[in-house]
Amino acid sequence: MAAPSKKQIVVLGAGVVGLTTALKIQEQGGYQVIIIADILPSDPKSIRYCSHWAGAIIRPEGEVDKETFKVMWEMSAPEGGAEGCFLRERQTEYYCDKQDEPHPLAHMPDFRYLNDDELILGTAAGVEYTTVTIDIPIYLNYLLSRFLAQGGSIVRGSVQHISQVTEGGAYVFAGVKSGGATVDAIIVCVGIGARFLGGVEDKDIYPVRGQSVLLRAPWIRSGRVLLGKDGTLTYVIPRRSGTVIIGGTKDVDDWYPAPRPETAHDILSRSLAMCPELVPQSIRDQRAPTVEDLVPLVIEEGCGLRPARKGGFRLEVEWYPSEHGQARKVPVVHNYGHGGGGFEGSWGSASVALQLLEKALAQT
Repeated sequence: MAAPSKKQIVVLGAGVVGLTTALKIQEQGGYQVIIIADILPSDPKSIRYCSHWAGAIIRPEGEVDKETFKVMWEMSAPEGGAEGCFLRERQTEYYCDKQDEPHPLAHMPDFRYLNDDELILGTAAGVEYTTVTIDIPIYLNYLLSRFLAQGGSIVRGSVQHISQVTEGGAYVFAGVKSGGATVDAIIVCVGIGARFLGGVEDKDIYPVRGQSVLLRAPWIRSGRVLLGKDGTLTYVIPRRSGTVIIGGTKDVDDWYPAPRPETAHDILSRSLAMCPELVPQSIRDQRAPTVEDLVPLVIEEGCGLRPARKGGFRLEVEWYPSEHGQARKVPVVHNYGHGGGGFEGSWGSASVALQLLEKALAQT
């Protein structure tokens, strides 16, 4: 007796949310998952692919984020298969205002409140805890490789409208006149592209531009964050590879696609004031460090457009006609609009997306 055919699931987008969701569904079993994306993790960095630019420290406050942290904590375990993607590190956060208690991160490993004598100038409170940071290029390609190893497929293509997939199938973008097997469901993980994707065109999506600087500073193995009174966020995030990403900015509705030199200088200045240890010890032993001392450490400057959404991220199902003149409808699961929390919410939102998918398919 022939084995039942697997249901064909198309995931639109290969950012961290798309990759994680596709992997979660593929590993569930019973599905053949195909990712359609015009940019992949191995491609050159682009303003159209936000995941490449993330700072990627896990600060889990909501339930979706907490599930992600649990998964990543297990993945980062010593001698684990994905250990090389992560750095387990001590994180210190400073605030210019007193914080409500209990702190939303009080559940984190080794959490404690800072004593007054541990605060830096101008701050009123602080906390410390253990978390993980992610080496972005390594991790994104790890997800893609694991997805392919589990039998998933990739099609490079730029989807302009949901109907192109519901009618043409997954492989119509590979030059196949008939897209092959019927698509049973679509998962939309296109980030800021949800604003422009036909059949979705979510006008609640907007960019929050973030700019950062990547340094080579392998002596930094713990992170720091300072939340200023004006909402300015300054962060120093070390990665396992010995690089350190510093930032940052949160510029709402700013679409500018390249780093601004004056912003980069401001980031270097703020980061040095918070963490003078960024400058090599040999220099600090001789004199006070300056921004110019950081310049030789710069690997690159970057910026990305965080896909924020009014009302928060979207996790729900809609139904679309399968093709012209046909009564059958295809469930479309939306999983986008995570703003700066794509990595933090990746595994938790993938679990919800899988639940929504299976509930929808049970109705077909």
